[in-house]
Amino acid sequence: MRNFMTVLNAVSLFSSIGIAEYYLKDIGINVVLANEIDSKRAKAHLDIYPSTEIISGDITDKDIRKDIILKANKLNVELLIATPPCQGVSLAGLNKKSEDYLKDPRNFLILEAIKIFEELLPSYFLVENVPRFKKMLFPVDGEYIDLEELLIKKFGSSYNIKVEELNSADFSVPQSRARIVYRIWKKGLKWDIDNSKKIVTLEEAIGDLPSIESGEDSGLKNHFARLHPENHILAMKHTPTGKSAFDNLEYYPKKKNGEKIKGYNNTYKRMNWDRPAPTVTMRNEIISSQENVHPGRELSDGTWSDARVLSLRELLIVSSLPAEMEIPKSLNERQFRTLVGEGVPPLMMKGILEGVVV
Repeated sequence: MRNFMTVLNAVSLFSSIGIAEYYLKDIGINVVLANEIDSKRAKAHLDIYPSTEIISGDITDKDIRKDIILKANKLNVELLIATPPCQGVSLAGLNKKSEDYLKDPRNFLILEAIKIFEELLPSYFLVENVPRFKKMLFPVDGEYIDLEELLIKKFGSSYNIKVEELNSADFSVPQSRARIVYRIWKKGLKWDIDNSKKIVTLEEAIGDLPSIESGEDSGLKNHFARLHPENHILAMKHTPTGKSAFDNLEYYPKKKNGEKIKGYNNTYKRMNWDRPAPTVTMRNEIISSQENVHPGRELSDGTWSDARVLSLRELLIVSSLPAEMEIPKSLNERQFRTLVGEGVPPLMMKGILEGVVV
């Protein structure tokens, strides 16, 4: 475990609005510098972390990289965090075939982070992405090798390198979210992980919140329900906990002419009370996306309550963020939901990093 009397300065690359960084100060890690290409996200990052310097720009630009390296050296950074965009390899994205990996430039952004690591050579380097990222191949010296091979080839003589698939639920996040994690740390140092923490179910996490329907506001901060189309609400009112409306004999997703919509059984689907939430996606604001609907409870008339997606408060809780967190002023609710869906649950990131020893 870290000696929290010692502050470890860190740089966060591809930081977005800094979802993953939320609890790092609690374990003595101070993100002093962050990089994000999107200026709106960079502004929101500054709203949340006013003491963190943010460099807004493209990491493939050598002047941006030079600026990051210069400032990181001045700030005595000993930890580099890289969470590159994962849509290019995500199962929820368009690129589902291996050959498509090579066509998406986002998949090679990690090579830019490695250039920064080579210049800084900090004590610790963390890379995380979706599990399929482990199969990505990168062009090195005339051959294609995966990231683990690349890291061993470049840094194996002076750094320990550990690659493993981890799940946020094993860090007491009430959400199941698998990630591939690369830990690189200088030989002679330690970096342990405890990923055997209590599993938190949806019932434990949000089961005590007031029931609300589409368009209603409970009066609790962030606990209001989004407005949904009437046909979606009707279908979900007749859909039990853990089931998809596509399983219904009558109240299934329909077009305006009454014809059944074609779709997957993990859409128009309610979550289960007795397990963590499924992976929160970027489109967590709509019923028709992947397993987004509140578990609900059976009512006396045989229908089911809470025919809606999770409220913002519930979304924050299952993402291990504070339930009463303020939305950054530069974002609206939908934009904020999208970025929460993209981010690594911060309790997971805290759990991964609290075992570093300096």
